[in-house]
Amino acid sequence: MVNHEPELAMKYFLVDKVDSLESGKRIKTSKCVTLAEEYLSDHFPTFPVLPGVLQLQGLIESAAWLVREAENFAHSMILLKQTRNVKFKRFLAPGEKINYTITVKALDEELSSFVGHGESEGRRVVEARFALRHFNLVDRSDSFASADAEVIESLKSRWKILCL
Repeated sequence: MVNHEPELAMKYFLVDKVDSLESGKRIKTSKCVTLAEEYLSDHFPTFPVLPGVLQLQGLIESAAWLVREAENFAHSMILLKQTRNVKFKRFLAPGEKINYTITVKALDEELSSFVGHGESEGRRVVEARFALRHFNLVDRSDSFASADAEVIESLKSRWKILCL
C-alpha cells in the first residue's frame, strides 16, 4: 500500500545556527560539517564531502526559516518551487563550516523568491536563485488540521534552538 500523506519530518538538518536576521529581508545561518553525519559515509567513501545538493538544501532551509519568522509561522509547509543559476564552487569537507546568506527578492503569502550563497573560510561554496511556495496541509483537506498544528509547534521549538 502506498502512503500518499506528505512526509512531515526532515531527515537532515542543514542549518545549525541563525547568526543574524533582518525580518523579512535577510538571514545569515551556519552549518558545521562533521564526520558523524550519516550521508558522508557514501559521498564519497574515501573522500567525504558535503554533497552539492545538501549545500543547496542549506540555502533553501535558511530561506524557509526567514519566511517562517516573517510570517509568524503561518504555514506548515515551505517547499522548493524553482531553482536558477545554481553554482557549486568547491567541495566542503568535515571540519569545515559553511555560512549561508539569504536575501529576499519577494515575499508574498504563498510564494517567495531569494538569492543566496554559502561561504567557507571566505570563499564561495554554493550560490543560487530560488523560489519557495508556502501553504498549510489543511488547505488540501480538513483532516490535516492537527498535522499542521503539530508541524508548526515542532518548527517553533527548533527555531528557538537555532536562535540561541
